[in-house]
Amino acid sequence: MKKLSLGAFEELVLLTIGVLQDNAYGVTIKMELESQLNKSISLGALYGALQRLEEKGWVDSRVGGITEKQGGRRKQYYDITKNGIAALQEVRSMRNELFDRIPQSKINFLNS
Repeated sequence: MKKLSLGAFEELVLLTIGVLQDNAYGVTIKMELESQLNKSISLGALYGALQRLEEKGWVDSRVGGITEKQGGRRKQYYDITKNGIAALQEVRSMRNELFDRIPQSKINFLNS
């Protein structure tokens, strides 16, 4: 099996695309991430991550229709693929397994 290579920021972008569904394009993805992370995200970092995710086959992009709001430009929408969902499930499973191995006494200590 090919080694999973999903960085933390890419994971957040992929999750956000899944959340936004048919409304996932650059600006909405950026706004949602900034809202969740409570910090500013550069469009360059976002589009770099989107390109990597597309190259890995975890997102597909499609060009929407022309709108006057966009000044006649088309929006590029992103959709999570079946392989993207599988990558997220694999990462989630790995994180849960590791978290479950932390001794309960350590978690209790850190929470007190």
